[in-house]
Amino acid sequence: MLAILKKEINTFFASPIGYLVIGVFLLLNGLFLWLFKGNFNVFNAGEASLSSFFLLAPWILIFLVPAVTMRSFSDEKKQGTLELLVTKPLTHFQIVLGKYFGALVLILLAVLPTLLYVYSISELSSPETGIDIGSTIGSYFGLIFLIGAYTAIGVFSSTLSDNQIVAFIIAVFICFFFYFGFEGLSNYAVFGDLFYLEDLGMSAHYNSMSRGVIDTRDLIYFISISIAFLFFTKLKIQES
Repeated sequence: MLAILKKEINTFFASPIGYLVIGVFLLLNGLFLWLFKGNFNVFNAGEASLSSFFLLAPWILIFLVPAVTMRSFSDEKKQGTLELLVTKPLTHFQIVLGKYFGALVLILLAVLPTLLYVYSISELSSPETGIDIGSTIGSYFGLIFLIGAYTAIGVFSSTLSDNQIVAFIIAVFICFFFYFGFEGLSNYAVFGDLFYLEDLGMSAHYNSMSRGVIDTRDLIYFISISIAFLFFTKLKIQES
């Protein structure tokens, strides 16, 4: 598994993909948070908070994570190397985990420099109205678990087609549905409140963690989504 993980990371950084992903993520966040006027601008928030970043990041990642994962298995299928890969002395689940953690590490590396935002806001704010560290840590935990779920969905989607663009579109759709779809349905479905549709979506659990409260139910939710899609991925490559 470690060999596949290292291979994935080396592949990302041997080409412009890794640097492009990190650059695009930081550029988009930087523009919306610090330069563009609007609801996401930190200076317009009126408080020492990174809430704008944690509100914006999931939407950027809906497109960014699939862009990273779309080649995971679709590229192997297109080049005909998937059959060779599954014959290696590794279980199918080890192969899946190698691909998964390879993509996950790259995306987390893109998020890591955003810790500078915490330092910047804490320096810009007055001592009396400093940044809420507890809420910020909770929000970062929520973002990490959200990325984990997005990545599992993206890796699974890459098994559905040997075309990377198709895999990208499928992953974006599934990520969007899980993040916002259930919340949207709960607003219109007649029995939305009765069946707690909103609680089935990632947005509700992510927002809960963003308040600074680490609830085991939220952790179990994200871990369950990740494991479920990794299991689906394993089943799919077994069929290949």
